[in-house]
Amino acid sequence: MAHDHVGHGSGGHAGRHGHAHDETGRAFAIGVGLNATFVIVEVVAGIVGNSVALVADAAHNLSDVLGLVLAWVAAHLARRKPSVRRTYGLRRSTILASLANALLLLVGVGGVSWEAIERLHSPAAPQGWIMLVVAAIGVAINGGSALLFLRARKEDANVRGAFLHLVADAAVSVGVVLAGVIILATGWTWVDGVVSLVVSAVILVGTWSLLRDALNLALDGVPSSIDPEAVRSYLMKLPHVLGVHDLHIWALSTTETALTGHLVVDVKRCDPSFLRRVSHELEESFAIHHSTIQLDPPDAPACVCAADPPARKAS
Repeated sequence: MAHDHVGHGSGGHAGRHGHAHDETGRAFAIGVGLNATFVIVEVVAGIVGNSVALVADAAHNLSDVLGLVLAWVAAHLARRKPSVRRTYGLRRSTILASLANALLLLVGVGGVSWEAIERLHSPAAPQGWIMLVVAAIGVAINGGSALLFLRARKEDANVRGAFLHLVADAAVSVGVVLAGVIILATGWTWVDGVVSLVVSAVILVGTWSLLRDALNLALDGVPSSIDPEAVRSYLMKLPHVLGVHDLHIWALSTTETALTGHLVVDVKRCDPSFLRRVSHELEESFAIHHSTIQLDPPDAPACVCAADPPARKAS
């Protein structure tokens, strides 16, 4: 029985991503600062302008600020080196941050929706110009914040999520602008409450997806970006591989994926570079960054701890 682990070379991996981490850190800092300032402005404007739509958008933006802070802190913690007690380091903090962010969003959506329904029963007269101007500023701030993550989104799934979330926020602010225009043109004050419910619905859709994915990662599910059957098929097609079993794929963080598995092989026919080549191809083809593979000879007894039935090539 043979066992080997092949992962990143520390120098190349760290060197390749160190500068990107610095740029992302600056983007988080600027994004948090801009959005936190805007939340304060939007809440004050919503109270003065008697607009629940602005308050709804402010609540959404506040949750985004908290989410950015959580993601920023988690990304920093994930870079800490493993210890004797925490052998994977603190990488999983990025998953916990995503889960916490989703729960905060759900609480915010509930509060805003309740207020919007109350406002529909007893409509007030919001000031359309204040709604229009402040929400337009929100479009610019959210759009500008999204641009800060434009380049890094291609390399980091967590950053890509933040980018898409900020773009969605800009779209929501566009909705508030439209509500302000409608109120100015028609005097329909009920539009404010309706827009608030639409904003809440948009947040809820995105939050449900975020919550589902975060729970899946927290429970060691296979990341949605990876097809486990495609990975198994790739391993089965490798030369000299007779079977695959006890295959596990899970997320170490929101940006790193790990794999362990047993390959039934004719060990004598495998060249010394076999495992390193497999690890490299798993990373290149499936973005699996840390792979640990055990080689079992054909006559090895069945693995009693295997969670999946063994797959073997037809003889």
